[in-house]
Amino acid sequence: MTEWVGRTAVEIAAAVREKRVEPRAVVAEHLARIARLDGRIGAFRVVRAEAAPAEADEVAARGDRDRLPLAGVPVAVKDNLAVRGESTRVGSAATPDAPAGADHVTVARLRAAGAVVVGLTNVPELCVFGTTDGVHGTARNPWDTSRTAGGSSGGSAAAVAAAMVPIALGNDGMGSLRIPAANCGLVTVKPGHGVVPAGIGDGDWFGMSENGPLATTVEDARLMLSVLADTEAVRPPESGAFRIAVSVRSPLAGVTVTGPYVAAAREAARALTRAGYQVRRAEPPYPLSLGVTALAHWTAGTAVDAESLDARLLTRRTRVHAALGRRFLTGVRGGTAREDLRRRLEPFFAEYDVLLTPALARRSPRSAPWHERGWLRNVLANTNYSPLTPPWNLTGWPAMAVPVGTLASGAPTAVQLVGLPGSEARLLRVAERLEELRPWRRTAPLD
Repeated sequence: MTEWVGRTAVEIAAAVREKRVEPRAVVAEHLARIARLDGRIGAFRVVRAEAAPAEADEVAARGDRDRLPLAGVPVAVKDNLAVRGESTRVGSAATPDAPAGADHVTVARLRAAGAVVVGLTNVPELCVFGTTDGVHGTARNPWDTSRTAGGSSGGSAAAVAAAMVPIALGNDGMGSLRIPAANCGLVTVKPGHGVVPAGIGDGDWFGMSENGPLATTVEDARLMLSVLADTEAVRPPESGAFRIAVSVRSPLAGVTVTGPYVAAAREAARALTRAGYQVRRAEPPYPLSLGVTALAHWTAGTAVDAESLDARLLTRRTRVHAALGRRFLTGVRGGTAREDLRRRLEPFFAEYDVLLTPALARRSPRSAPWHERGWLRNVLANTNYSPLTPPWNLTGWPAMAVPVGTLASGAPTAVQLVGLPGSEARLLRVAERLEELRPWRRTAPLD
């Protein structure tokens, strides 16, 4: 690690604001680390080796440098969000290679706050699956490069876990922030609907997709979320004695949560109990139809995103996913399944402030060309390792992934925190207590 690589976004921004370091120097250190490590990790599709230092100089020259919340902080952006001057390929050969004329609103907010975009990160085709591999690259877990980083924000998560950037931008339509964060030992927040502008693909997967941060600390995640939401700060509530329900059961019938992830949830529950929280074992009333509802919305969202693309240039698993989704489109657009789910779960959250679950059911699949494998094999692999994230996209409620515990290999495990709309600050406060009680190693031991 060099002087600024491995520092938090909060630390870097404070040093740049106070002119203890110049943004170009910070960016140069991170670009050098990307050049050294990314051949092993595969986090980036595009590295902005020339453009990023020039943008860093622009930050240095700004008259409001001393007030920028992310002054000089290198950031990576998921390759389904527009970055001015760069193409947005969304992991596919079917998407156009033309450069974007303007930044996505979230990218614009990061830049306005002083962040410097150092690159665009790899994703699975159309951000459909929970493994990041395809025609533009394969993102591996920096803690165990034999395993996928997860998806679909896998490249962004890998970049942060490898200390190639302190923070990264991703998004989550069925778990696409929480899955790779859990694999890679990071903190993330999938905000509730409407907190952060979406604008992801063609329709945000019916409003289920949300943009959010990937970070190594709760403080960095809170800061980045505040910038993305264009608020002064997502401040923790004064009182921390929340009622926490703990569930280690999979919401999907027939899917089992394995021992290390059950242990992570129980470890977190014990720590929070000792810290004075009211923690109880309780099971949300998930409906038996949840799996069908999730599959219908997952595939229908892909059908919409694939509609304008040349199907001959899509991989087979994506074509099958979209074809199935077209059969569900009418029912998804006119149905009430999501509202029914919200009504079913709201009484549970009237009794409990926060739901704590394992973030995943098992460790991530091996890093492999999953995009060359059949559709059913991909769906089963995704469902078996990530059944706990989709319900909270269907409801549109906020959810987090927080590192707790480790696998036998030393790779991290994680828990998920869920709350009702507007509870982002509450979830961040519980995550902050977990960080205080069970601190984690922030980045993978690659050096």
